[in-house]
Amino acid sequence: MSTASTRPPEGRYGRSPDERADRKLKIAGAVLGTALLALVGYFGYHYVGQNEISAQVITFQASDDAVRVHLEVHKDADARGYCTLRSQDTSGDEVGRADFRFDQRATRIDKMVTLRTTARGSTAELLGCHAG
Repeated sequence: MSTASTRPPEGRYGRSPDERADRKLKIAGAVLGTALLALVGYFGYHYVGQNEISAQVITFQASDDAVRVHLEVHKDADARGYCTLRSQDTSGDEVGRADFRFDQRATRIDKMVTLRTTARGSTAELLGCHAG
């Protein structure tokens, strides 16, 4: 005696529903993966490629009404922009904030800037630099 096959004959009824579902899932995954990759690339380009000015605080010296900050700025030669500095007192209250412009054509600028404060500052913090 022979055993009857439980599978339909090959090619007679088309693809099984599982194969169709697998194909749709693969297409959806490829589309979503491509979109995610494009989004990460877009944000990466705007974060790295568009940030033409960077800086760091080298040293600072506080007095009762000002903080003198040695600021080192790196930028493209034709970039113009500003950096924002702030100072806080020992309790964490902000006592001074100012923007300092950098329009020189140099790619590296070492500059001592004076940040006026309302009380004695204990910090000199670089909040960021922006082109424009």
